[in-house]
Amino acid sequence: MRLWPRGGLWRHPDFLKLWSAQTVSQFGSAITGLALPLVAVVVLDASAFAVSALFVVEFLPFVLFAIPTGVWVDRLRRRPILVVADLARAALLATIPLAHAFGALSMGHLYVVAFLAGIGTVFFDVSYQSYLPSVVARDRLVEGNSKLEVSRSTASIAGPGAGGGLVSAIGAPAAIVFDAVSFVVSAFFLFWIRKPEEVAPAADGAPRPSMLADAREGLGYVLRHPYLRPIATCTATSNLFWSMATAIYVVYAVRQLGLSAAMLGLTFSVGQIGPLAGALTANRVSARLGVGRTILGAAISFGAALVLVPLAPRSFPIPFLVLAFLVAGFASVIYNITQVSLRQAITPARMQGRMNAVIRFLVWGTMPVGALAGGALGTAIGLREAMWIAAVGAFLTFLPILLSPVRGLVAIPEPLEEPVAASAVPAAAPGLPVAEGAPTPGPPASSSRS
Repeated sequence: MRLWPRGGLWRHPDFLKLWSAQTVSQFGSAITGLALPLVAVVVLDASAFAVSALFVVEFLPFVLFAIPTGVWVDRLRRRPILVVADLARAALLATIPLAHAFGALSMGHLYVVAFLAGIGTVFFDVSYQSYLPSVVARDRLVEGNSKLEVSRSTASIAGPGAGGGLVSAIGAPAAIVFDAVSFVVSAFFLFWIRKPEEVAPAADGAPRPSMLADAREGLGYVLRHPYLRPIATCTATSNLFWSMATAIYVVYAVRQLGLSAAMLGLTFSVGQIGPLAGALTANRVSARLGVGRTILGAAISFGAALVLVPLAPRSFPIPFLVLAFLVAGFASVIYNITQVSLRQAITPARMQGRMNAVIRFLVWGTMPVGALAGGALGTAIGLREAMWIAAVGAFLTFLPILLSPVRGLVAIPEPLEEPVAASAVPAAAPGLPVAEGAPTPGPPASSSRS
């Protein structure tokens, strides 16, 4: 009996180390995602505003530091950045149970840890997406991203439950120790990756440009690229409207649909099956439809799914909500895996860090705007009306893909060192076939795309 699969990346030692690092870290982070706000609420008796501010502080580094991080990632080897980011986050999280043990824990401490750990996450995320093409061949990027997404989806399902059990058993501050340990284990796996990684030299041996010039080059590369620009536009607008829905969803579900806390939790839990199913089937979907049709079809599906939320009747809302989250989760993961793999394959190695950082800045920068708009509209015109605005907006976010050359891609094309006008790109660009198939959300709170 075969105990370990033989095909594809299952026999790639360096990828397996990278995958192991990511899996352990994802489960640890899922535990802290529940434990950290519980430390604020249960241990420090923080107000709702103070707890929401904790999430804002943790997210802020992505807005402030994403683009300069991309410049650093393109100038340095990425594996050491990943290891240092893991160890730094482990040390920061370890200060929380330590401070609690000495009676010195405060909300100020949590804010500082959340902000500094967020900076580490920015460096890790940008380096991580830029590092995968150095570990696996271009024709394995889709498979690699699919396997990594399986871990993330599984952690999103099992992690909160494990976190709740740990918090109940040993308390929220002590539960955070498990995330700190997970970062150390992740760093260990990353440290033992053996494939050499080359740093792209300055062009023609010339002195390296300033960081500002490098940042401008990265921004211009994305904005002029016939494939990256529409993908970034679609993703950014989708995150904008899904964030509008996220900001008011719990209030809408309780006050408009009459859901209990138990029923609300049920819709969240069942909805997480969608992302896992998407991660497991993305290869086959892309192989059958082609890269462009997969991205377009997924964009249409995860936008249309949100329409089911305001359509849900008060008398029978659960099937509508569960279906919305299942479809959105399934389609969003397939979209993410396919478009991230495309981005990694078509971008030159010297631009990987800046490309990922610029797109991360653009697509995540719309989320706080959407959340504020959702709250404001829900207060001004009503919850159901605001939800309809978010749903209609989300449904239309596929248009940048439909009106671009992306929709005609059958295979992943070769990298474009200098982006060309969209009119000069063939509708179905020839290039590398997608290997074995193609290359995330659930409930609104987890429907963001990267």
